[in-house]
Amino acid sequence: MGINIPFPSFIHIDRRKKEPVYMQIVYQFINAVRSRVLESGDQLPGSRIIAKELKLHRKTIVAALAELQEQGWINTRPNIGVFIANPEVSAVRNEVFQQPPQKATYNFRKEFILDSPSEENISSYSFTDGTADYRIVKPEELVRFYASVLKRKKQTGVLLNSTKDKVFFKDQLSYYLNITRGFHLSRKFLLPIAGMEQALSILARLLINSGDIVLVEELSYFLPNMVLGQAGARIKTIPVDENGMNIDFIEENFKAGEIRLVYLNPTCQYPTGVQLSETRKTQLLDLAERYNFIVIEDDTDFEFSLTKNKQESLFRKNGGNRVIYLGSFARFLLPGFQMNFIIAPEDLLHEAAKYLNIYGKPDVMMEKALGEIIHQGDIHRYQRKSKKVIAERKELFAGLLKTYFKDKIEFDVPKAGLAFWIEFKEFFPLTRLQEKAKEKDVFIPGICLYQNRRLTALRLGFAHFNQAEMEEVVELLAGAYFELMANRPCSGKKSFT
Repeated sequence: MGINIPFPSFIHIDRRKKEPVYMQIVYQFINAVRSRVLESGDQLPGSRIIAKELKLHRKTIVAALAELQEQGWINTRPNIGVFIANPEVSAVRNEVFQQPPQKATYNFRKEFILDSPSEENISSYSFTDGTADYRIVKPEELVRFYASVLKRKKQTGVLLNSTKDKVFFKDQLSYYLNITRGFHLSRKFLLPIAGMEQALSILARLLINSGDIVLVEELSYFLPNMVLGQAGARIKTIPVDENGMNIDFIEENFKAGEIRLVYLNPTCQYPTGVQLSETRKTQLLDLAERYNFIVIEDDTDFEFSLTKNKQESLFRKNGGNRVIYLGSFARFLLPGFQMNFIIAPEDLLHEAAKYLNIYGKPDVMMEKALGEIIHQGDIHRYQRKSKKVIAERKELFAGLLKTYFKDKIEFDVPKAGLAFWIEFKEFFPLTRLQEKAKEKDVFIPGICLYQNRRLTALRLGFAHFNQAEMEEVVELLAGAYFELMANRPCSGKKSFT
């Protein structure tokens, strides 16, 4: 059967929209099929008739029909006509679909070490362990770079996976790192990787055998511990003080040849934010040579360091002889526009690149767009803007903590990173504070809580709040704390049960 209803009854063109007219036709045609205004199997009139009904140029109708044909919403039968189809209607609609069983009927490996500490949150305000505010750089500014790359590729028809595109981004990224971090790096020592989880998993595959000893900082970040532990490493924690990881402790408690690698963040230790002193950097690199172990330097917080005279990285001091450098690029942009990378010897990166076939290759088109952001100089503008806002918010957050908590807490304003390390002077169960804050519509994730017999502390991210949000959330958090302390059943440091 042919369509017996006029096209203007279900297709309405709005020329004020940025959307092309032919795509407006496509979307409204698809909605008409989904809602059964148009039926599968009905024959369409010719493009000239449709154009006349909608008072549009025939080329616009032809473009719309071509798009509908590509998406499977119409079928063309040679010498017969064009017919409506619905690709979403299953060819086996009459068969009863059987759901999978609740429990598998076969054995599989379970990894409790990989259980994520992340929690669901529906509160109005949520703390993090330190993330940027992705509202600072407007999304439409970033999208134009991606759209520009897409448009050029469509016009030239060149494959997106071309070696030229990959080299362009690596060249731009190495140039950016050389300017901002004082490196003298060529692209062959650089491997871009989309996610930090991927980078850690690849390095664990390459470096760790079951039973290898890996040293990490005390109260360290769960993600590397999780990945390295799952690979079979025996994780050992090293004490941290105001000068960072205690290197003397390593020398006193381990022997040469016993340690496989040391994983640490010298710029901004997680979660306390302390920096490794220059003396201890030299001491660690000397020990790595004598004890024959590898150092993985996590420098993902470098972009959020507000110190003008930045200390040298372990990688820069050592030239990559014993140090593998993990970094991040543009963590102040939307997550999709961020990138991580490994800097290491060329032969190691050659092997690491093989694992991208398993763990997922970076989006080459996104790499091209990021390369353009560097090449055109916009990355420096975005970074300056983000740093200015972060510096202002850091000062505001410190002032609000002092105002509302007074002498109940101790903290230092962090030199790098996006979180404050806050220690309470009095003992109380942090889970109670978490519950009390939730009653006030403030969420504190479990990864922000640190407590043992000697310590009651929070790692609280500040940079994702604007001024108004920050003022309200700190007031609510302080209110929860003082209500909790006022309702203690009795005095004393360990009065809660």
